[in-house]
Amino acid sequence: MTLDPITLSVLRSALAGIAEEMGTVLVRSAYSSNIKERRDCSAALFDAQGRMVAQAEHIPVHLGAMPESVAAVMARGPVPGDVWILNDPYTGGTHLPDVTLVSPVDVGGEVVAYAVTRAHHSDIGGMSPGSMPADSRDLWQEGLIIPPVRLTEDVLTLICANSRTPRLRRGDFRAQVSANGVAQRRIGELVGRLGLDVLRAGFGEVLAYAERRTRDALRRLPDGVYRAETELEGDGVTDADIPIRVAVTVSGDSARIDFTGTSGAVAGNVNCPLAVTRSACYFALRVLLPEDVPACAGTYAPLTIDAPEGSLVNARPPHAVVAGNVETSQRIADAVLRALSQVADVPAAGAGTMNNTVIGGRGWTYYETVAGGQGASSRGDGPSGVHVGMTNTLNTPIEALELEYPMRVERYELAAGSGGEGLHRGGDGVVRAIRVLEDASVNLLTDRRRHAPPGLAGGEPGAVGRNVLEEPGGHADPGDDAEPEDNTGDPVDQTHRILRTTPDGARDLPPKTSLAVPAGAVVTLVTPGGGGWGPPTDGPAGSPASTG
Repeated sequence: MTLDPITLSVLRSALAGIAEEMGTVLVRSAYSSNIKERRDCSAALFDAQGRMVAQAEHIPVHLGAMPESVAAVMARGPVPGDVWILNDPYTGGTHLPDVTLVSPVDVGGEVVAYAVTRAHHSDIGGMSPGSMPADSRDLWQEGLIIPPVRLTEDVLTLICANSRTPRLRRGDFRAQVSANGVAQRRIGELVGRLGLDVLRAGFGEVLAYAERRTRDALRRLPDGVYRAETELEGDGVTDADIPIRVAVTVSGDSARIDFTGTSGAVAGNVNCPLAVTRSACYFALRVLLPEDVPACAGTYAPLTIDAPEGSLVNARPPHAVVAGNVETSQRIADAVLRALSQVADVPAAGAGTMNNTVIGGRGWTYYETVAGGQGASSRGDGPSGVHVGMTNTLNTPIEALELEYPMRVERYELAAGSGGEGLHRGGDGVVRAIRVLEDASVNLLTDRRRHAPPGLAGGEPGAVGRNVLEEPGGHADPGDDAEPEDNTGDPVDQTHRILRTTPDGARDLPPKTSLAVPAGAVVTLVTPGGGGWGPPTDGPAGSPASTG
């Protein structure tokens, strides 16, 4: 059955609308600020064959990895009425805090689709509050591992018993179940209007349309092999740089991304399961496409990914992976985009890190990805204070943070001038300082503290970021008068304007660190700016746009 263009357009929009409504229900029903405020969650629809046909505009690192989750559930024989749960990074997940619920959607007892939600749960057990320890060395230290199992009341009780915040976990899981239920109702209504045959045909037509559009975009690029490399600033065990190398081969209407030469898996937790690596590559491909190309399985069909087994980007169990999902994914996406910049119009590098901040104590856990600067492009300045790359979350409003946690926000502002200079300036990062009001554990998973986000087409790099701990009674000063230094004390170019500290009571922290802090301590993150685009001019510098 072939659909006419109007029916196809109506169906495509309807499917996307269902995914968006699922996400809205999840956000509005959730208990934790991590979901209801930051919106660290995603929703998508899959057809009966396990192919993604629609996704909401949520978290890139979630959505690209969802097909593995659906495949893992389908292999277990789901039936109508089931809800399946999983978080195992080596069986369809990304990292343990991201918990996925998969529900078969049936019409007349026949499974015609799958509804999927993924949400970051701010504590799923493990060795430290927040389930994102910077010093984990294997997967078991990072939290409770959930293989694909049917979600029953007993299973839910077991999971909540392993969390430091069981009430919030139970509420957030119920929100995910409710969101999946939206798909069941809306698909039923859609079949009532258009018929089951139209729905089935529409799934295939949406995928075929997206694939045609993607192949058209790739066909416009010159054939060739384009290479780039980047690095991770340590893995929590060692501070040494970890190389990521990529070769993108464009051939006709298809592309291949090869990670040969990338580091092997490491002792720390920056390793990636293959699903996360795929997500980063899919995101980079999506940047090349027009906005009206739907993001679905058809979009990614022309892309092949070669990731050596046992490498940093295709780790095997039981390697720790909690930072691979949030930090390595960013660096992978940056490397692929850097390679594509040789033949395509893409922005300069953004902050290149999610600036993960995890603080917790007895019975409470706070998790935040802190915004940075976006890279400038040929079309204009980069925005300031935004989440870039593989994250698409919001901030936690100060009022919500201080109401829910024993903490106080001391400073929250743009890191003025941290964007790279250029014909178009990179966006500025932010300064976020948080005082803990009781003894707590702190885990920071960050990057771009030594290596600046590079500019493009002659633009200058953005400033590096910085992590600072002020012990009670100490003082931190953001002044620009002192000679700039990097984290090793060596002089650096003036482009790298970073937070200054006075000697008394304040010290720099490594990019990835885990430590206990006393009540009254202040943790300050200064996040990187984005790279500039084009050679700087002699006239007045542009002013990066701020989106808050």
